[in-house]
Amino acid sequence: MAVSQLVDSRDVRFTLFEMLEVEKLNRFDAFKDFDRSVYEDTLKLAEKIAFEQFFPSNVDGDRIGLKFDAGKNEVKVPESFQKAFQAYLEAGFHILQFPQDMGGMGIPNSVSTAASEYFNAGNTALTMYCGSITGAIQIIQTFGSEEVINMFVPKMMEGKWGGTMCLTEPSAGSDLGPLKTKAVKQSDGTYLISGQKIFISNGEQDMTENIIHPVLARIEGDPDGTKGISIFVVPKYLVNPDGTLGERNDVVCAGIEHKMGLKGNATSTLNFGENGKCIGYLLGKEREGMKVMFMLMNAARIHTGLQAEAVSSAAYMHAVDYAKDRIQGTHILQSANKSAPRVAIIEHPDVKRMLLYMKSSIEGMRMLCYFLSHHEDIMHASTSEDEKKESMGIVEILTPIVKAGISDAGWLVTAEAIQVFGGYGYCQEYPVEQYARDVKVFSIYEGTNAIQSLDLLMRKMLMNPDMFNYKTLKKYMEGTIAKAKGVVEDKYIEPVAKGMKKLDEIVEMMAGQLMGGQIVELVSNATPLQQAMYPLILAWLHLWSLTITLPKAKALIGDAKGEDLKKLLQSNPEAAYYNGRVLSSQFFIGAEYPKFFGRVDCIMNNEASVVNVEPEIFS
Repeated sequence: MAVSQLVDSRDVRFTLFEMLEVEKLNRFDAFKDFDRSVYEDTLKLAEKIAFEQFFPSNVDGDRIGLKFDAGKNEVKVPESFQKAFQAYLEAGFHILQFPQDMGGMGIPNSVSTAASEYFNAGNTALTMYCGSITGAIQIIQTFGSEEVINMFVPKMMEGKWGGTMCLTEPSAGSDLGPLKTKAVKQSDGTYLISGQKIFISNGEQDMTENIIHPVLARIEGDPDGTKGISIFVVPKYLVNPDGTLGERNDVVCAGIEHKMGLKGNATSTLNFGENGKCIGYLLGKEREGMKVMFMLMNAARIHTGLQAEAVSSAAYMHAVDYAKDRIQGTHILQSANKSAPRVAIIEHPDVKRMLLYMKSSIEGMRMLCYFLSHHEDIMHASTSEDEKKESMGIVEILTPIVKAGISDAGWLVTAEAIQVFGGYGYCQEYPVEQYARDVKVFSIYEGTNAIQSLDLLMRKMLMNPDMFNYKTLKKYMEGTIAKAKGVVEDKYIEPVAKGMKKLDEIVEMMAGQLMGGQIVELVSNATPLQQAMYPLILAWLHLWSLTITLPKAKALIGDAKGEDLKKLLQSNPEAAYYNGRVLSSQFFIGAEYPKFFGRVDCIMNNEASVVNVEPEIFS
């Protein structure tokens, strides 16, 4: 099935340049050499590679899949992945954000995030191989010794060596405390690593000459629990003093998982030190592994939300095209006319509702991802301590919401795309069933959504000094409400203002539970709180959008109605865009967001069943 685009490129530009005004980042020295033309060129190239090379390979990852050679402990990816992967690397997208003095391009993270949306919409499984290089470079460059940096980073910057992130073990998943992988220090300063890691994305592949594994392990004699964990760099192939590849390190892929989705990505079991010869290099200081890894984990959690948004976008775009082409039934106003012509299903009210639900959800997801990324730029580039602190507060409180809220919503949006297709959506001949299978894991990996909800409630809100993060977010939301008055109808402003007051009530109640030692009651509502905050934040972002789109839509459309409006929208893409953006924002605030208040009631009810239930009642 042919589609014209996988991501709404006009909406990407709206969010970046009209809402966030990213060109103004050039007030910082880090971005002073960039202007919109550079950003446009970056986005256009990303879309071209993603659409022409990543997207056609997506079905190969799902249908052809990976070939694991148990004799050689090697994985072969589909042939189409190879060309797309090289196009990505040659264009430099894996080093887009790194500073120029390091060999990168220094592009703002907000623009890099937008570029990444295109690649993930094209082929998320393949994009994971690409992104893992960036993540591994980041922590090695930040925490590695000069020797370790020189050994690994140059080849990774060239895109010749890949990367992973090795945390999970059979007995240490969400809780890393019981981790068993061991490190024994050698006289030359290296460590012998032994143990097994499971569910390792990108763990083995044949697209790069070497794979660099950051590995959590416990140095022999160090204490149990997370405080005793260190982190090491373990290459697939050892590196000679002159930078060439040496012999194979004692790390092998013992197998790959057969998964529901993302079948083109090698989710691997890796065995370290089966022969007692696996060499690793310490990153950072001993027993600071969790500190180092969380730098990578936080970035991965934000990217997981973007992955879910991008896959949802691709599913939505396919659903729109299908709904325009699929002829079925007559127009509802002609249902009594037996000779009435059949129409495309996009004319049916319920299909319009489904599409508006998807459109408004995805636009909200995009605004949320880009807003967070924009504050990452400010956090790193600003010289004002107050500005840096505020932006850090925004990044901290929104990271678990981006990860959990968007990944949960992505599952629902892709399911709705299947519904638009009807029975065909359930069949492999059409792509939306793959999108639904691919998107599900995003609520599970990089810390389950229950963990994100606990992080949001406890560390990012209640235990945050003076609840600075929460107050900073509220300041932005209150600013939007003030700006919307006189521009947006009160019926779209008042629900957001009312929702913020309700959230204050919940937070006050939960703070009281924490002080009163009602920990079980408190924790049992962590996920409902996150699930309530997500639509409230999207409603606020849509309200912000309306303060921009309503005046522009009125200027372009005026008083046009009926057939005159239809003709205008057909002939003027900008009028069609702003009209559509207004309607989707109004739909979200008016038809989707009110579900927030039901969630609030559920939390405020303080239902005690979860507290009182014992495992024995489940059969």
